[in-house]
Amino acid sequence: MNRTPTTVSRHILSSGLTVLVETLPYVRSVALGYYLRSGSAVESEEHGGASHFLEHLVFKGTKRRTTADIAQVIDILGGDVDAFTGKEYTSFYAHVLDEQVDTAIDLLTDIVIAPNFSDEDLEMERGVILEEIRMVEDTPDDLVHEIFVTSFWPDHPLGRPILGSEETVNRLSRQQILAHYEDTFHPSNMIFCASGNIRSEQIIPFLEKSFPGISQPAPRRGWSEPHPKQHVILREKRELEQVHLCLGSRGYPQQNHERYAAALFNTILGGGMSSRLFQRIREKEGLVYSVLSYHNGYFNGGYQAVYAACAPKNLKRVLSLTLAEMSRIKRDGVTADELASAKLHLKGSILLSLESTVSRMSGIARQEYYFGRQFSADEIIEHIDAVTLDNIQGVASTIVDPETLSLTLLGNLKSPGITADALREAVA
Repeated sequence: MNRTPTTVSRHILSSGLTVLVETLPYVRSVALGYYLRSGSAVESEEHGGASHFLEHLVFKGTKRRTTADIAQVIDILGGDVDAFTGKEYTSFYAHVLDEQVDTAIDLLTDIVIAPNFSDEDLEMERGVILEEIRMVEDTPDDLVHEIFVTSFWPDHPLGRPILGSEETVNRLSRQQILAHYEDTFHPSNMIFCASGNIRSEQIIPFLEKSFPGISQPAPRRGWSEPHPKQHVILREKRELEQVHLCLGSRGYPQQNHERYAAALFNTILGGGMSSRLFQRIREKEGLVYSVLSYHNGYFNGGYQAVYAACAPKNLKRVLSLTLAEMSRIKRDGVTADELASAKLHLKGSILLSLESTVSRMSGIARQEYYFGRQFSADEIIEHIDAVTLDNIQGVASTIVDPETLSLTLLGNLKSPGITADALREAVA
């Protein structure tokens, strides 16, 4: 394979800001944004939701723009301007035509370095966030995952909801939010990333002017490795027609080399229409509309999960079939044809994502954050191609773990009739 060198240039400004620019002269768009090296995992338990609160507040006005001014610029840009908060990082980004880069970078920089934080805006946005928390309560396929993680990693920052709770959001004061901003929105704690028809020399002078001064160490709050707590939990929700289930166990940290085998394991188990779970549970037995599996990796830990929703009367059958397929891969491995098909699927997904400047920007920022370097598409594909049948079975032996396998249920049930002992026996 001809290795395609990465076209990403990397600069560390005197302020400590990391700048990554990928020049793609054959496109007419640019995706650009700030990635903050902190998310909900840096929060104390009593300040839960502060990072997400800040993500909302920076769009409410700056020293030189009102909320209406910001909205008007976003509409004029005609592309996408958005933000999100994760467990380990937060992003503020835009996707615009190349001729609108100056306007987009000026807007994003303004909201990051000069938010207003008025009392009126804070209280208004508090109400919006409380409604967002209630919306999750009304979205069972989101809620069951939230309950699972909270139960799987109790008393750990990675186990807490990104949005916080109604209690923590209600008690966050302006002083606490300002303190959280000062601790986290520091240039040495940020990555600026751009991908598209843009060159470093177009933006470096602006960023140097916007972030003057010499780098000072940003306050860093680390978090330890989470330790899974095995559980079987039912959250009764009588208004639901289906039971939503999340079956999960221990996984791998983001930086672990086994992430390639774990991705292929998931593709075979529940990653598409030809996966074992989809074919057996939906296509052959018609017990669900959708069933899927996934792996979430973080700096110091990870977890594996399967999600499905079904009629209450079908719950035990769906669970039994899922456990049987997981055990079968752990015991017997997968076939060469399954592995070859999974590799084609995964490589196709990766290569197709490169058609999007937003996906490229996000990938570049994540690789800098987790690895401090860039992986070319060819390098990633080589790692995928190198995964063997033994690697898949080894990953299954770790993931299909009797001691951490846990189940969260959400629906109109009085008792699931399922125990942790039964889960352990099913995959032992």
